[in-house]
Amino acid sequence: MCNSSRRGKGTRERKEICMNIEREKACAQMISGGYYTSKKSDEIWEDDCDEQASPSSVTMSRLRCFLHGIDFRVVFFFLLIAPAAVFTIYCHGQKLTYFLRPLWESPPKPFIPLTHYYNQNVSMETLCKLHGWGIREFPRRVYDAVLFSNEIDMLTIRWKELYPYITQYVLLESNSTFTGLPKPHNFAIHRELFKFIEPRLTYGEIGGRFQRGENPFVEEAYQRLALDQLLKVAGIEDDDLLIMSDVDEIPSGHTIDLLRWCDDIPPILHLQLRNYLYSFEFQQHQVSWRASIHRYQNGRTKYAHYRQTDYLFSDSGWHCSFCFRHLSDFIFKMKAYSHSDRVRFSRFLNPKRIQEVICQGGDLYDMLPEEYTFRDIIGTMGPIPHSLSAVNLPSYLLENADKYKYLLPGHCLRERR
Repeated sequence: MCNSSRRGKGTRERKEICMNIEREKACAQMISGGYYTSKKSDEIWEDDCDEQASPSSVTMSRLRCFLHGIDFRVVFFFLLIAPAAVFTIYCHGQKLTYFLRPLWESPPKPFIPLTHYYNQNVSMETLCKLHGWGIREFPRRVYDAVLFSNEIDMLTIRWKELYPYITQYVLLESNSTFTGLPKPHNFAIHRELFKFIEPRLTYGEIGGRFQRGENPFVEEAYQRLALDQLLKVAGIEDDDLLIMSDVDEIPSGHTIDLLRWCDDIPPILHLQLRNYLYSFEFQQHQVSWRASIHRYQNGRTKYAHYRQTDYLFSDSGWHCSFCFRHLSDFIFKMKAYSHSDRVRFSRFLNPKRIQEVICQGGDLYDMLPEEYTFRDIIGTMGPIPHSLSAVNLPSYLLENADKYKYLLPGHCLRERR
C-alpha cells in the first residue's frame, strides 16, 4: 500500500498514512516481544531496535519509553520544591499571616485620649480643675482586684506602689492555669511576704476545671467571673473605684490618688500604660490599654480584661510583661497563659534560647509585631531597642534596686532555680 500510488491522494497524505502504519507495526511487534526494523520509526526505536532484542533489552526499552514521556520539571517540583514550600509555610506561616494582617483585618476604633496632668508640687484641687473635674470632700474607696499565677516580685512592686491609696486588696488564685495545667497556690505559699497588707486583704481560692484542649479564654473568663463574687465578699459598694488589671499592669500611685479625689470622672477609664517587655530596659512601641478603672455599679460592673470604653487616660503607669527573675518562670507562663498556642516548636522553651532572646530584646515566639498597617509592621520589626532610662519608675523598685536588679537596664541575665 505504501509503495503504490492511489489516485486522488497527494504525496503528503500518502506519507502520513505510511508513517502511521509503520508506528502501529512497531508497537505491535514490541508488545509481542518481537523485533521490527524501519527507517521511519521514532528515534527511541532507532536506539533500541538495531539488533535483536533480548528480554533485558526489552525491559530497558520500556523503561526508556516511560522516562521519555515524563516532564522532569514536574518531578523536580513535586519532590523538592513542593515539600520545601510546605515546610516553609509550617515554620513561618504565622509570620506570613501577621505580615498580611492589613489585608484581612482593619484597625480597631481609635481611643479618645484624655490629657493627664501631674506634678507632685501641684495641689489636688488644681490637678482636678486642670482635668475639668471637681474636687471631693473626701476620697472614694479603692479596690484593687487581681487574678494571681506566679508573679511574686511584680505583685510586691504593685502593692507597694498602690499601698497608700487602696482600701481593700482582692486576690483570687486557682490550682489550674488557663490552659488546664495544675499549679500550686503560689500566693498562699509566699503569703508571709505580704504581711504589710494583711489587714486589708480579701483572699480567695478556686478549683480549676482542668478541661485540657479547651480554649484557654473559657477558663480565664470562668476565673474572672469568680472574682466578681469575691469583690462582693470584700464589701465593694456603688461609686467605689475598682481597678481591673493583671498583676503586671501597674497603675501609678498618683493616678489612683487623682481619680479617688476628683469628682465627675468618667464611669470607666482605660489606663494607658508604658509597655515594657522582660524588664524596664525594653520599652515597646505598642500601647498597653487593657487595664481599666471603674466607678463600681452593683449589678452592672463585671470584671473583664477587654475594651469597655473609648476613653484612655494617658501615661497612667507601667505594664511589664514577662518580667520574671527565673528562666523557669518564663517557661511556665509560655505554657500556662491564654496564648500558649504561640509555642509552635519545643525549642521555644529551651532556657538557653530564652536567655538569648531576653538580652537581645527579641520575641519569645519568633513573631512579627501585631500591627494593622504595613508601615507599622515594617517599622517595628526586629529587636526592641535598649533603653538606659530608669526615670519615673515605681518608687519601691528604685528603692530596692539591688533586690530587683534584673528589672533595670543593663541586667538582662536571669537566674536558674
